[in-house]
Amino acid sequence: MTKSIGILTAGGDSPGLNAAIRAIGKSAIRQHGWNVIGFKDGFRGLMQNRIMRLDNDLLSGILTTGGTILGTGRDKPHRMKVGEKVLDMTDVMIDNFNHHNLDALVCLGGGGTHKNALILSEKGLPIITLPKTIDADLVGTDATLGFDTALGIATEAVDRLHSTAHSHHRIIVVEIMGHNVGWLTLGAGLGGGADVIVIPEIPYSVDAISEAISLRQAAGSTFSIVAVAEGAVSAKLAEMIDEIPDSDDAPEQVKRLLKKRKTTVEIAAQLEKSTGLEARVTILGHVQRGGAPSPMDRVVATKLGVAATAAVAAGRTGVMVASRGEGVELIPIADVAGKVHLVPHDHPWVQSARALGVCMGDRP
Repeated sequence: MTKSIGILTAGGDSPGLNAAIRAIGKSAIRQHGWNVIGFKDGFRGLMQNRIMRLDNDLLSGILTTGGTILGTGRDKPHRMKVGEKVLDMTDVMIDNFNHHNLDALVCLGGGGTHKNALILSEKGLPIITLPKTIDADLVGTDATLGFDTALGIATEAVDRLHSTAHSHHRIIVVEIMGHNVGWLTLGAGLGGGADVIVIPEIPYSVDAISEAISLRQAAGSTFSIVAVAEGAVSAKLAEMIDEIPDSDDAPEQVKRLLKKRKTTVEIAAQLEKSTGLEARVTILGHVQRGGAPSPMDRVVATKLGVAATAAVAAGRTGVMVASRGEGVELIPIADVAGKVHLVPHDHPWVQSARALGVCMGDRP
């Protein structure tokens, strides 16, 4: 009997998703003669049985396009809004999977997607995941779909901001995506020549940043570029979080405190007041997710997509296809879900920045 596989994309969109869908589909059809269907709009599409039959015609011409032809969503299988209620819809999803006689479901996504995939995997569905996130916050993989493209976009933005900062003798504060980790901000700041880089892993002090900018002024520099991750946390707030005692309510207390994080606009206003320099804010936002994937993201997506099909052929499920150097490695989804790939304080990128005199928002 001919094998059939399903594909869905979940979480935020990112460049490289279509390239991965193409690689999974074309290798499944051309190498094995399998049937391939896509579920629209993530796990909700699986629940509602909304499908797209993927053939060579649909898979052609999408390598270079951004976004995902399947659509995406952030629904949780076990806590999905249906009408006015929030219900566990995992059994419905399993029924739809079985209705199509699928041999495996390939889920492309980030941290939330891997948690959801683990739930379905533990209920018996043969699941394979691919790491997709511009934040690069998944453990166990050297590369994630979308990071390289987003890094290029953010770095180019920092490059372009230099000219206006220099011309107007301003502080330019540029906000870069990254709620919980700072890989994208650190890479763009280092690659774009930012003078200050502020990431969630290293709590910042506005006084420390102001001092660094003032030292630049004293040395003759009339402008500064400050790259700030959207999830940056002040030293004071980080101290309050550290003082929360362990309890069942601790995660909720942390969430409430994190809502008090200063916005990039507020940070810029403080810097303007303390340094006497005019400060302006640029928020890159979703532009970092858009556009055609970089060549490297296309290559990684193709490598991972073909490997996902090979894993199905070998009967390997319950795994994430991780990028390891030039090859791949199959890692249990349970070893990935719920874990975050943070920037170590002694990472070579951090050490390189400090060696060049870049302020990391603290007083090292």
